[in-house]
Amino acid sequence: MKKIQPTFYLILLLTIFSCNTNSEKKITNNSKSVIKYAKGFDIVKTGDQTNLIIKSPFPDAKEKTIYKIVSEKSSNINEIQTPLNSIVVTSTTHIPVLELLNVENKLVGFPNTNFISSKKTRDLIDKNVVKDLGHPDHINTESLLELKPDIVMGFSVNGNTKMFSTIEKIGIPVIFNGAWLEETPLGRAEWIKLFGILFDKEKLADSVFTKIEKSYLEAKKIALNSKTKPSVICGGLYRDVWYMPAGNSFEATFLKDANTNYLWKNSSGTGSLSLNVENVFDKGQTAEFWFSPGMYKTKNDLEKSNHISSKMDAFKNNSIFSYNNTQGETGGIIYFELSPIRPDLVLKDLIKITHPDLLPNYNLTFYKKLN
Repeated sequence: MKKIQPTFYLILLLTIFSCNTNSEKKITNNSKSVIKYAKGFDIVKTGDQTNLIIKSPFPDAKEKTIYKIVSEKSSNINEIQTPLNSIVVTSTTHIPVLELLNVENKLVGFPNTNFISSKKTRDLIDKNVVKDLGHPDHINTESLLELKPDIVMGFSVNGNTKMFSTIEKIGIPVIFNGAWLEETPLGRAEWIKLFGILFDKEKLADSVFTKIEKSYLEAKKIALNSKTKPSVICGGLYRDVWYMPAGNSFEATFLKDANTNYLWKNSSGTGSLSLNVENVFDKGQTAEFWFSPGMYKTKNDLEKSNHISSKMDAFKNNSIFSYNNTQGETGGIIYFELSPIRPDLVLKDLIKITHPDLLPNYNLTFYKKLN
């Protein structure tokens, strides 16, 4: 094989940088964004041209990527021909989005299909339409190459993109989905518009999101009718550290919009707090509700793992609720799969639990009481 000179790579990098820079200049004038809540991506229209901009593909990303949406096949790595005919996704959160856009039949592969809970997509797995691609951190590239998907939808929790770089080297484009980095529930849900662009389902994606947005905002308004604001704590112990959602996290936003008094609402940060268990007990002992205590099936399991838990008022009053016990047929947790695209159902769950009179005809979707 002929050795490729380093100069070639330099020219390639300069070309890519130039394309992105020029594209960015072009879309700043007379351009219109269609994104309302999400911060990690954008869809910008300039005349007849549509550009997809991935701003936050993974934590601490330094650069954004601009893709030009085209209707004809292109060899340019920054051009995406749509509509896609096939796709491989790597997170269960992508599955409900495909189904809402009626393009689940375009899914050809997924790493560790046992994580998928949706009955509709499980039927495709059972029929061998969707191939199992192995471990999520080590996708079987040989199987992937046989499938030849138009795109792999990837995500990275730590910025390690080595596996996806390998996938790109074998000629399969990768788009990073950073929906999980969004700081608001509706921001996460709005990533459905990315899939809408890729599958030429833009109007449907807009319609679906608008309904979800309306449902969420209506539930939020209903919660304001409550005359009480019950106190809430979240999370639980892991290796002597109590992890609790930070005050600006999307979890805290849910609790605020449900009109509850989340006891750590004034803490800073958008991720998790690492707290001392004694401090949590001092501040949270009398909390009326306790959400998401960990991967426990029963109160007995929780008490065995954390002896302090039985001294909490929420434990004594049977007011501990978890989403971990609502699972699909192969053990996947439905909350992790469906909740990002249906934040309205999460909010309604929280309202139903903390203000039951406000939603008398609603049945819980994700949460179950820990018995």
